[in-house]
Parts: sequence; structure tokens; C-alpha cells
Amino acid sequence: MSSEVIKVKDVMKVDVDVVDGMMTVSDVLRTMEHKQNKSIIVQRRDENDEYGIVLLNDIATEVLGKDRSPERVNVYEIMTKPVVSVDPEMDIRYCARLFKRLGLSRAPVMENRKIVGMVSLTDLVLKGLCQKYC
Repeated sequence: MSSEVIKVKDVMKVDVDVVDGMMTVSDVLRTMEHKQNKSIIVQRRDENDEYGIVLLNDIATEVLGKDRSPERVNVYEIMTKPVVSVDPEMDIRYCARLFKRLGLSRAPVMENRKIVGMVSLTDLVLKGLCQKYC
């Protein structure tokens, strides 16, 4: 890539579903506003808490794959917490390296301890790399 820096904020999705950890999986799936997203952010309980994340993969393996009722499983039971986040000013090349090192496919974008977006490997390639070469 050339010297032009493409930042996470240039490729991230700003439409993010944020839910309460006490919600059931079935409630979350019914109320998801952004069906194209493959993850759900779990809200912090207070200012000293951290965000969580549930991937659709988690729902598939922990609920569907284990034959558990989505009406009886709360989101907090299957979430990953604390969530690894990235800064909106991060260069997408470093974001891709971080994802590889940690085995991530997506992460919330946080600014001042607030979720401002979500970025995935797909976004990094299709919106970032292709912005320059496609």
C-alpha cells in the first residue's frame, strides 16, 4: 500500500446493535435492527463494567448446537467479556494484524469508552483494501 493511511473509522459500520445482557437470545434476535450484522454488543451494567459481545457463531454453537431453548438462554450466558476493541484512528493494516494475532473476525470500535462502530475483516478488505485497488 502507498503512504495514504486508511483508518478504521473510514471502513467501520456505524449501525451496531447494543442489548442488555439479561435479554434472552430469542428477544435479541427478534429486536435486532441491523440484520446484516453478525454480532451484538452487550451493554455495560455501569461505568466500571466492560462491554461484552455475542457473535452469531456463539448463538449457533451454544444455543442451536447444544439444543438449548433460545427463550431460556440469557445473552450474558454466551457472551465474551471483556470485548477487545479498536480505536477509530487505527490504521487498518494494524487492525488486520491485531485480528490475526488474537484470532478475531470483528471488534467494536471505541472512543472515550463508548461504542462508535464495528469493524470486521470483511470491512478491512472490501472497504479498505478495495478502496485503493478495486
